[in-house]
Amino acid sequence: MDSHPPIPWEPPSSGNGPMFTPLDIQIFKIGAPLFAISFAVYLLLYSKNPYAIFFYNCFLKPFSRGSIERSGDQQYALESFYKGQAGIYDATRGQLLRGREEMLALAAAQLKYRIKKVGKKVVWVDIGGGTGYNIETLNKYLSVQGFFSKVYLVDLSPSLCDVARERFSRLGWKNVEVVCVDARMFRLEEKVDWITMSYSLSMIPDFYSVIDSLSNLLSSEGIISAADFYVQSSANFAGRTYTGGVLSRHVNWFSRQFWRMWFEFDRVNLDEGRRDYLEYKFGTVLSVNERNRILGGVPYYIWIGCQKLHTVTDVLALVEAAATESPFLSPIHHMSKVQANAQPSDTMLKLRSKGFEAAALNLAANIPLPSALYQNRHWRIYYDELLQKHTQFNNSYIYAFTWEDPRVDQRVLKISSDDIVLAITSAGDNILHYLIEGSPKTIHAVDLNPTQNHLLELKLAAFSALPYEDIWKIFGLGRHENFGELLVNELSPHLSSRAFQYWFDHRRVFNPRSGGGLYETGQSRLAIIAAKWLFRVFGVSKHVERMCAARTLNEQREIWRSKVRPVLLSQWVSWAIIDREQFLWRALGVPGNQRDMIIHDHPQSAQGQGKDSGRTMWEYVVNTLDPVAENTLLGEDNYFYYLCLRGQYTEKSRPAYLYPKSHYKLSRPGALDNIHIHTDEIKDVLTRIQPGALSIAVIMDSMDWFEAGSAEAREQIKLLNAAMKVGGRALIRSAGRNPWYMRVFEEEGFKTARVGNRSPGACIDRVNMYASAWLCTKVEERGKFQG
Repeated sequence: MDSHPPIPWEPPSSGNGPMFTPLDIQIFKIGAPLFAISFAVYLLLYSKNPYAIFFYNCFLKPFSRGSIERSGDQQYALESFYKGQAGIYDATRGQLLRGREEMLALAAAQLKYRIKKVGKKVVWVDIGGGTGYNIETLNKYLSVQGFFSKVYLVDLSPSLCDVARERFSRLGWKNVEVVCVDARMFRLEEKVDWITMSYSLSMIPDFYSVIDSLSNLLSSEGIISAADFYVQSSANFAGRTYTGGVLSRHVNWFSRQFWRMWFEFDRVNLDEGRRDYLEYKFGTVLSVNERNRILGGVPYYIWIGCQKLHTVTDVLALVEAAATESPFLSPIHHMSKVQANAQPSDTMLKLRSKGFEAAALNLAANIPLPSALYQNRHWRIYYDELLQKHTQFNNSYIYAFTWEDPRVDQRVLKISSDDIVLAITSAGDNILHYLIEGSPKTIHAVDLNPTQNHLLELKLAAFSALPYEDIWKIFGLGRHENFGELLVNELSPHLSSRAFQYWFDHRRVFNPRSGGGLYETGQSRLAIIAAKWLFRVFGVSKHVERMCAARTLNEQREIWRSKVRPVLLSQWVSWAIIDREQFLWRALGVPGNQRDMIIHDHPQSAQGQGKDSGRTMWEYVVNTLDPVAENTLLGEDNYFYYLCLRGQYTEKSRPAYLYPKSHYKLSRPGALDNIHIHTDEIKDVLTRIQPGALSIAVIMDSMDWFEAGSAEAREQIKLLNAAMKVGGRALIRSAGRNPWYMRVFEEEGFKTARVGNRSPGACIDRVNMYASAWLCTKVEERGKFQG
């Protein structure tokens, strides 16, 4: 095949010659790009589109010779950058500067909570306030004219300050003063109650002196808040105890380098020292780490702080005494002379909560106290969230609702106002039930999973801040269309920083685009979703609804026997789902050791192996569900299974804490002050409690988790004996009929009695998930407290 050279392109001709000459083509090639560039510059310079002006000033506008020669003049640099875009600044920063409104709303909530106790108008200073956008925006959350006696907007850019003056003149706000001055030079004779920095700290070159001056400016009861960009590596903050939380704070290496370089073009500095120094100079009340996904995941934070405490104050000492039930740690002037002059014993010196130990170390190093000690509500005891024993849960709770029947607990234990109770948190429903029915002196809620305690904190905050109608939507229906707003504006002052960060990240739980809300979250959702899938596949979903709506047991039994049971308790379902150890752990929270106890009790599976183990698990589930469906009316009284099947509670079938009369009791001032939330293992909490202080322990099925004959189990039982008074009682549930550790309880000073024994066809309680329940009463001391 012959090859031919390519034929050069020629423009189409008409008549006798070509339409365009080579010179015409060359002019076109040069002129077209020049025209396009000129047209783009014209649009950017003369277009009224704010984003075109923003793009030109931020990315195309050349540095003037003056800006280079006066590079050390921060005001000139700012004015050079902002003058051309001052008029459109607010219109173009909504998507870039995320977190500003949340910061204002969070600070407003804190101010309302704190200042209402003082009853005065307050003074606010907005550092780097620019056009006054923040001040006008705050009016949505607080009346600027009604709440503040004076507001100072401090900024170094004359152009932005001119926009601010026009804004406040138009609004007619006489109590707002715009001050065009270097923040380092700003002084007031009076102390201020609130200082804000909204994306200004990253643009202040000499940030050390500015933060120092703000520390001197802020009143002892005031707050300071900031929202800004940041980058940081976990290597630089992992060991700190005073941050509000470190989960999601780490920024990977590539992002750190990229965002630093990107923002330096506009004199915005993302070096981590700015946020670090802010946290060093003040105590952290709330700290939130987020990403602006619209702009490629740029990291930003929201932070609320207060004046740093320099001594272990009376408040800290009182919190410590409550956390450990120790009378020895009260402030010295609250003690008798005999107590004050007595030499502390070894026991006294060992009784320190983890919060107290962290505080002592921080004071010695002249750094702020742990964030938990700057909270408004001192429910949460300090813990190290980076320990593997906490991170193993992957920042997720197992149970969105408590799976033990607290009505039986109260009947067996008869909790009263004299009792000091230790109980596993789970989802916190049981803790609230004890408060309502028994009103104990103190409740120590203990859970190793931080997020289970976050859920309890959310419930406590809700009763502290919300009307019954909102609580019913959030926890009764599991959905609330305005949960995000309630979280920021109402609940935030009552939450620890770590709990707030968790729920801020999971706002969609209560207002999902699809799904069932709160009660289809957590690992237990897998069992609920699996059941719903089965019902759909086999066409019995309508029958499940009818069964839940049944008004009589006979009606419920008929639907269960003929329609639902053949699906839910089929042999193949048992083989495909129930007998899978991974499913039992992930969906139902059943560990391997507890499964082994179930298998051991089965008469045909002495070895616990082979086909008999599957038969055992199937029979265990049958003996759990059949008596429930046959003997308890789901729609009237058994809210546990109604919730699993329908995804929400009803006014007839709901936990005690969701009744209006319970709201009245739990929302009273001081009603929740006797709750202390420990994120730890039971044995570690027992070690730090005053010997002989506990009167009741409700440890659910936690003993089943130990391996048979475990030395750790015996050690925990010894610690329980030491922390409990003689006559104190521990309530334990077990998947085994005769759990091996009951013998250990008896050897370590307890008398054991079975108070629940599940038999085929009968319910041990409304859940009926356990084979037995035991009451272990301390009858004698066994050795001294070992600490």
